[in-house]
Amino acid sequence: MATVILLRHGRSSSNTAGTLAGRSPGVELDDKGREQADAVVARLAPLPLVEIVTSPQERCQQTVEPLAAARGMDPCVDPALAEVDYGDWTGLEIKTLAKRPLWKVVQLHPSAAVFPGGEGLAAVQARAVAAIRGHGERLAAEHGPFAIWVACTHGDVIKAVLADALGMHLDAFQRIVVEPGSISVVAYTETRPFVARVNDVGGDLTALVPPKPRRGRRRKTGETASERKRKAPTSDAVVGGSTN
Repeated sequence: MATVILLRHGRSSSNTAGTLAGRSPGVELDDKGREQADAVVARLAPLPLVEIVTSPQERCQQTVEPLAAARGMDPCVDPALAEVDYGDWTGLEIKTLAKRPLWKVVQLHPSAAVFPGGEGLAAVQARAVAAIRGHGERLAAEHGPFAIWVACTHGDVIKAVLADALGMHLDAFQRIVVEPGSISVVAYTETRPFVARVNDVGGDLTALVPPKPRRGRRRKTGETASERKRKAPTSDAVVGGSTN
C-alpha cells in the first residue's frame, strides 16, 4: 500500500474562539491558518505526491488550496474524512462542554462516547480508517506501493487513524497530540503500518522521498529487476535502530 500524509487543517476561527466547530458551515482559516496552509507547499515540495484528498469542511479545503495550486492538482473531496458529527455539541464553547458528564467519557473511555444527536468516536475511527486504507490501496494499484498522498482532515479523525496504525485501543487516542497545520505520516505495507511522523510542525520530510528506480536488465515481461523489487516494500521493522 501507499504512504499517507495526514494533514490537519490550519488554525480556524473556531480554534481561537474556543468552540467546537464540528460540521458547522462557514468556519474558515484565520490569518495564522492561512500562513500554515502556505507553509505546507514548501514543506511537501520534495515529495512526489500522487493525490490530495480532503474533508468537505471549508477549513480543510482552504488548507489544501495552495498545495493543489502549486501542484496543478484537483483535490478529491471525501465525506468519509469529514469532521466528527458532534450533534448537539456543535458550536458550543469547550469550557461549557467540559462540565458535562459525557466529557469524562470522551476523555477516559472515548470508544463508548456517542455525541447526542451525532455520531460515536468508534464509528468515526471505523469510517476514517476504512477511507484511508481504501484510498491507499487504490493509489498503490495506480502508482505503485511507494506512492505518497495527502489526506487533509481534522484532529480527532487523525488521532483515530494514528491510534489504529499504532495498534492502540481507541480509549488511548487522547494521548496523541495533533495540532492545527501539523503533519503525521503513516506508511502502509502488506502486513502492518509504520508511523513515521506524529504532529510534525516543521521537520525535514526528505527522508520520505521514495527510492528512485535503477536501470536494470529487462526480462521478457518488460519489467526491470528494480521494478520487481519495488513492488513489495518490506513489512519488517528495523532491528537495532535505523541508519536515517
